[in-house]
Amino acid sequence: MAKKPKKAPEADGEGGEAEAPKSKKKLIVIAAVVLLLGGGGGGFFMMKKKAAAAAEAEHGAHAEVKMPAVFVDVRDMLVNLSADAGQTKVSTLKLRIALELKDAKVESEVKPLMPRVEDAFQTYLREIRASDLAGSAGLYRLREELLRRVNIAIHPAKVEAVLFKDVIVQ
Repeated sequence: MAKKPKKAPEADGEGGEAEAPKSKKKLIVIAAVVLLLGGGGGGFFMMKKKAAAAAEAEHGAHAEVKMPAVFVDVRDMLVNLSADAGQTKVSTLKLRIALELKDAKVESEVKPLMPRVEDAFQTYLREIRASDLAGSAGLYRLREELLRRVNIAIHPAKVEAVLFKDVIVQ
């Protein structure tokens, strides 16, 4: 009952050597396909980003052309400021302001409410001191506070910015 020796190891050896080049070729082909897909996908996303940025820039340019900003002048204001601590001399503030609006439609809503806006400004300005207006930080705080007050006074309309034409403290 002797068994015949198997020739499988020889066949495996020969077959194993024959399959090695095929598996390397498959690996190279798969790697090439992955690189092509990755490069194509990356290129697609880059082109998509450029197209989106161009569309956004074009949209922004159209929005500016359609709705130019409108500026409404507020009457000149001359206000006595509160005295600083330890001072008896009263300071005055002369202020010329323009309101920046989104478009002419908002202007028609704001103009009838200008007495309310001026009242809100006057009552606030009489409470501040000359030292509150010192430096650019003081003017920035003044601008922000006036913007907040004007938007409350003309609600639901909205002012985009308060612009100073003249600010004189004496």
